[in-house]
Amino acid sequence: MRALLITSNRLGDAVLTTGAVPYLLGRYPGIRLTVACGALPAPLFEAMPGVSEVWRIQKKSYSRHWWSLWKKAAPQFWQHVVDLRGSAFAFTVLTRRRSILPPDHSMQHRVMHLTQTLHAPHPTAPVLHWRPEHAAEAERLLSGGERWIAIGPTANWRGKQWQSERFGQVARTLTATDGLCSNAHILVAGAPGEEQMAAPVLAALPSDRVVAAFGWPLPVLAAALSKMDLYIGNDSGLMHMAAAVGTPTVGLFGPSRPEHYAPWGPKATIVRTKTTFDEFIARPGYNRFTTGSLMEEITPEAVLAAAQSLLETTT
Repeated sequence: MRALLITSNRLGDAVLTTGAVPYLLGRYPGIRLTVACGALPAPLFEAMPGVSEVWRIQKKSYSRHWWSLWKKAAPQFWQHVVDLRGSAFAFTVLTRRRSILPPDHSMQHRVMHLTQTLHAPHPTAPVLHWRPEHAAEAERLLSGGERWIAIGPTANWRGKQWQSERFGQVARTLTATDGLCSNAHILVAGAPGEEQMAAPVLAALPSDRVVAAFGWPLPVLAAALSKMDLYIGNDSGLMHMAAAVGTPTVGLFGPSRPEHYAPWGPKATIVRTKTTFDEFIARPGYNRFTTGSLMEEITPEAVLAAAQSLLETTT
């Protein structure tokens, strides 16, 4: 038997769908599971036990990437095709069962949207895995300290980025001698090419206790995040990775919907602006491509209070 899971190109969206993998493996014992996704999240699925192969979807003009995917999938007969991109692709291949993510205009979390699409009996919580070699590399990269916190100061557009100086202030307060995470080292993480975006944060922190993680293989980064005492970051794929590996996670939200995209899990919380997503986009002249940060309403004091409350309830 074979099953095909088609998921996102984007890191955060893909992480939120990783719970579909153990669900399918449990529903069909012994099945050969193929995952089709973008190149960025592909390494996370390649590291998951039970995934037989990963097909990387390289976006092409005129939607020609769907033709490339069809040429791989059409010769097979599938037990179950799960299309989390909401396309008509599942109707073009032979399969016993189709699950297609429908449009969702409700305020439910994306994990629950997936759970309902699969008719799963329990929430399909995100889950990440890594191999021994990934864990060993994470150990090597973090060998300079015993305690760690992680900061995720980047985002896929500037409106979602909390101010750099506030990230620096929070990290210094947390890791001070009398801080919640006293004398901890600091991992500053981001995607390849986001180093410049994070440069002001790195400059504001003690260089002898900071490691920059940009472009690390995602399974290595997942293993590293699992060793953190705390993660604080903007709404991003790294925030979802931190929550998925069980690290206490504080997600910062402004012009995005925490109802849909809050970090998932019992060790996660959010701090959000008083202004809601709907109020942001209703502002005269709002343009996500040209606006600056919309996160000014979040204070360092609010983030520190959320981190303290989270650590008190999870440790």
